[in-house]
Amino acid sequence: MQEKEISQAVIRRMPRYYRYLGELLDAGVERISSNDLSLRMNVTASQIRQDLNNFGGFGQQGYGYNVKYLYEEIGKILGLNQQHNIIVIGAGNLGQALANYVKFEKLGFMIIGLFDVNPALDGVTVRGIKIRMLDELEDFCRENKVDIAALTMPKEKADAIANRLVGLGIHAIWNFAHVDLELINKDVVVENVHLSDSLMQLSYNIVKNQRAKENSRQTD
Repeated sequence: MQEKEISQAVIRRMPRYYRYLGELLDAGVERISSNDLSLRMNVTASQIRQDLNNFGGFGQQGYGYNVKYLYEEIGKILGLNQQHNIIVIGAGNLGQALANYVKFEKLGFMIIGLFDVNPALDGVTVRGIKIRMLDELEDFCRENKVDIAALTMPKEKADAIANRLVGLGIHAIWNFAHVDLELINKDVVVENVHLSDSLMQLSYNIVKNQRAKENSRQTD
């Protein structure tokens, strides 16, 4: 039986549901209606029901959602019920910041290796993780189960490194290099994180709000 195709818009909302449900759990909330959840998340109740119905629904008429059960089920949908081992290619400021972010481990994402080409970083540890030189990459991947590679490196070298990782059996690439990767294996999952794009969107919204305030003052 062919698996139902879920839109990327729905998938992008699932981590938000997971985060809000986690906050409800921490607050001791046992059940919640789609209406109450919609008020917290600024998503319509109808949208919440439609999103969750893609995966089976999970709610009961007149009862709403069991928070703990829904939290765990969404965790399974997102694959958070299993461990994902990550290596980081590029142990500069961003790479080390990723390695220092403890919350990843709580979600099942374990950074097990850091790699760089700078000899000054060879052997330096970041939260107990040793920085290795890039020529050790093949041996490390043969000796360890690696699921995801995070690229925090200059874009000029990203394609070559990404395809080198594909050849080593990496399942997914978390790409912080400011470039769209061209992979030889199209089955490898790529998630692009363009930090500057996010800042530009933020800048646009700042300017938009400023214009709206100016227009409002002119019409008063």
